[in-house]
Amino acid sequence: MKESVYFFGGFLASQLDIDKWLNSARTLKPAVEFIGFPWPQGTARPDAGSAVKGFSKGGRLDAVIDHIQGNDADKIYIVGHSSGCAIANEVHAGLEYVGHHALVVLDGFGPNDAQLDEELTQVWGATCEGETSMNFPGLANGRRRIYTATNCKKKWPLHFSLVNTNPRTPTRSWPTATSAKATSIAGRTWDFWSAPSNFL
Repeated sequence: MKESVYFFGGFLASQLDIDKWLNSARTLKPAVEFIGFPWPQGTARPDAGSAVKGFSKGGRLDAVIDHIQGNDADKIYIVGHSSGCAIANEVHAGLEYVGHHALVVLDGFGPNDAQLDEELTQVWGATCEGETSMNFPGLANGRRRIYTATNCKKKWPLHFSLVNTNPRTPTRSWPTATSAKATSIAGRTWDFWSAPSNFL
């Protein structure tokens, strides 16, 4: 069975970040096609409207939708992390047919009601010893999935645990959200993949 994953990085995720993520994912799942997109350049706010507007510039959103619709994979995953979920949601909503397209939300903006009605939709949050990730979802119409992390006892490390193979609570004071993204978890770079088996 041929599978493809389209991954949309969260707020300020650079092309370098995405390339590292893709390299790691392809090493772990060489039979799966992975395509990744950084946070849209010039988009200074992490809200859903700004994310979609920034990604739509130059016809990029429509081009990605066309690419997905022309992909002959048996199953296609449209995956967003954090604010990148807004873009993933918009891409999925723009498809003419979603029968074999799984929308996967990793601790970010939730899908709309129609998307939550789709059997393949997955809405992920993370937990560790009673603490939950930054955007931990509600029941999401039965689509909620929970990743149980280890050594992560704060919201931001848990938020990144969904895209990082070895996150942990830092031993120093936790930085701002922006610098947390830049340094990943406790200084690790974005050389990760949180185990494709979570949603593949």
